[in-house]
Amino acid sequence: MAQSVWGYDSDNGPDHWHENYPMAKGDKQSPIEINSKDVRHDNSLGPWHASYDPGAAKTILNNGRTCRVVFDDMFDRSVLRGGPLTGAYRLRQLHLHWGSSDDHGSEHVIDGVKYAAELHMVHWNPKHGNFAGALKQPDGVAVVGIFLKVGKTPKPEMKRILEEIDNIKTKGKEAPFQHFDPSILFPKSRDYWTYHGSFTTPPCEECITWILLREPIEVSSDQMAKLRTLSKTGENEPVKPLVDNWRPLQPVKGRIVRASFK
Repeated sequence: MAQSVWGYDSDNGPDHWHENYPMAKGDKQSPIEINSKDVRHDNSLGPWHASYDPGAAKTILNNGRTCRVVFDDMFDRSVLRGGPLTGAYRLRQLHLHWGSSDDHGSEHVIDGVKYAAELHMVHWNPKHGNFAGALKQPDGVAVVGIFLKVGKTPKPEMKRILEEIDNIKTKGKEAPFQHFDPSILFPKSRDYWTYHGSFTTPPCEECITWILLREPIEVSSDQMAKLRTLSKTGENEPVKPLVDNWRPLQPVKGRIVRASFK
């Protein structure tokens, strides 16, 4: 089957993904709403640790669906371990989902609260050989999800990424992105929720241990506006703003969300 051009428009958006990617109708799909009353505190969930090599950052790109920073994952340069994970997972890329205005844009929803954006740091388990192999295993991928909340003070953390936006305005544009330590994007608190789910983009493989951080990081409204200047169309096409690249909530179907905190 030819790779269909999925997206977030009415003709190719999340309602249609299952037509080409049947897994999108699976039992362990993401994102979900996290309801505090249903969350189970789990004493056995320890802290997670990330040791990232700033030299592993390679490029930043606009693929027409998100803004992505790509890292060298040929060996264990930048790894995530601990928390709900067994072994070390390698950082491969980070990307964002955001809305057309500041009052929505995150994929996960916490007790009815939507944030302006959600940052995903995608790691894979090298025991499965390569990234493609990891996608086929339930413990193949770990994603740290960080919420972006609009506040008064623009946070310096997002500055590096946003400074590059002008260089990747249109779909297909890529720019060098070197010497970046993504751990600056972590909030102060290490508290998290965790559950087993899927990628929120096709093919929606159900291989992800989610680590969703409780504390959001703050960005300014101007910083969010900058992200919305990206275009989902190519250089010589009419500009269409890249916004609302989030997937709606999926059914929980009996999955338990555990929390590292009370």
